[in-house]
Amino acid sequence: MDLKTASALRRLRLVSAPEAVSFLLLLVSSVLKRTTDFNAVPVMGMVHGLLFILYVIFWADAWNRTKWNLKTSALYFILSVLPTGGFFAERKLKREAEDAVIASRARKEGTVSA
Repeated sequence: MDLKTASALRRLRLVSAPEAVSFLLLLVSSVLKRTTDFNAVPVMGMVHGLLFILYVIFWADAWNRTKWNLKTSALYFILSVLPTGGFFAERKLKREAEDAVIASRARKEGTVSA
């Protein structure tokens, strides 16, 4: 895995958890708006919208660089629209990056000829 691909995956991983948190906070804000006088929906909507747009941009960049198949790219996109999907995406991306590092080190040491 080259440096640009690794950094694209890292950017996607770093924005996925905050995007999930902002989605959950937006849902809580929506409930509070309906049940109390507290209205944080405009602010949380803006924050979540910005993080979601960043996630989609980073997802498209990662898809372009990693050449994911349609199933994998669709999975990461679907995880972005689920309330807790960003946490699963972050964990899966972290595991994928660790596997790539292990494979790279094995190729360097000549253990694996892939």
